[in-house]
Amino acid sequence: MHIEPGIVDGAKMALGSVTAITVLGYTARLALNTISQGGIVSFSMRTLIATMLVFTFFEIFPHYPVGISEVHLILGSTLFLMFGAAPAAIGLTLGLLVQGLFFSPADMPQFGMNVTTLLVPLFAVSALARRIIPANTAYKDVEYAQCLALSTAFQGGVVAWVAFWAIYGQGAGAANLAEVGTFGVAYMSIVIIEPLMDLAVLAAAKRLHQFKDSKAFNPRLYRATA
Repeated sequence: MHIEPGIVDGAKMALGSVTAITVLGYTARLALNTISQGGIVSFSMRTLIATMLVFTFFEIFPHYPVGISEVHLILGSTLFLMFGAAPAAIGLTLGLLVQGLFFSPADMPQFGMNVTTLLVPLFAVSALARRIIPANTAYKDVEYAQCLALSTAFQGGVVAWVAFWAIYGQGAGAANLAEVGTFGVAYMSIVIIEPLMDLAVLAAAKRLHQFKDSKAFNPRLYRATA
């Protein structure tokens, strides 16, 4: 989902910095709340694991350039369910930063746009989870329909933001809209895969009861809030 260099350029790139500052500020607030509830050790462990996974998703998992961006298997809803919103958000940010600094320097000017494109959909997933997953349900017990809704929200949000940046940078000409459409169709195909991967990960969590008190995972994974 990286915005390709040149899609947005010049003075227009400043908007990416503004949106990134906004979402990272919100992330910092979530992080402080998470630390106050579960402690710095648990938060740090979850953030570190999420960062390593995100880097794996970006650099090791298959990824293909499609039109105006790239198609990655990011598993945003999986990161949220396993680690919580704040560790997942910081993991996405740090994973993206490490990739840009050491492996794809050409992506760094677009860092603000890329961070926004990932984090806003993640926060949408968090808000949706509060609405569709009852408080008396641990995340390990979510159903396929709930996983599908979360995955669709994340992937759809990513596509929407990529489309926004492309139209913002290059206008609404037929050729650009065709590129946006090509990317959108390719990226949304991940929705077929991600809910099944969510369920596979959660099924594994059910069997690993020894980790129910682990600080490496979101407490909600094993325990309902009510």
